[in-house]
Amino acid sequence: MRTERDYENEAPEPPTTPCTVVWSQGRPYVLESGPGRPRWMGTDSHGRPHALTGEDLRRRGWSYRRAR
Repeated sequence: MRTERDYENEAPEPPTTPCTVVWSQGRPYVLESGPGRPRWMGTDSHGRPHALTGEDLRRRGWSYRRAR
């Protein structure tokens, strides 16, 4: 029997190139680099800024293309 952890290990790692755009749960996220750790920036359903770590993005699922 497979556990949730087994499925987490199969998820692809997000890209690491700054300014890369990926989609997660119907929203675009852009990788920003600067002082400190890189972060994926997007907006929530109300248009407010929303930051994710690479691990958060991997857990949520992501792709280079918007889902229809």
